[in-house]
Amino acid sequence: MPAKRFLIDANLLVLFVVGRTDRRLIAKHRRLRQFSVEDYDRLVGMVGFVEEVVVTPNTLTETSNLLAQHNEPERSRFFDELRHVIENSHEITVASVDACRNRAFRRLGIADAAVLELVSATTPVLTVDLDLFIAASRKDPHAAVNFRHLP
Repeated sequence: MPAKRFLIDANLLVLFVVGRTDRRLIAKHRRLRQFSVEDYDRLVGMVGFVEEVVVTPNTLTETSNLLAQHNEPERSRFFDELRHVIENSHEITVASVDACRNRAFRRLGIADAAVLELVSATTPVLTVDLDLFIAASRKDPHAAVNFRHLP
């Protein structure tokens, strides 16, 4: 049974927010050099396929910090769009004390450790981060989707 919801990593959330703001800005945002407009379109298709997008406060903070690395006036537009994404997502908080006890914490950091506390076959993480993908797949082979391997 395909997942009805995805937990989306910070890199893809940045792509989603910037693309929703203005697709032309994908090529201009320095944190999105690895992505194209076609990647954004694929991401939109994946998000449209599920009933719910799951985020964590840690992932949203990382996304916010990455979006802030762009100049005005686009930065304000990004934050307006991020607000919309937040309002239409399902946010789940993982206590930092729980995340830091995850085996991957020392290697991946608090944000990814929190993600690993939540992922499962019914809530896989959609990611471009190979280390996060591998860690989630070790937890459950169906708990991660590598965005780079999508058609």
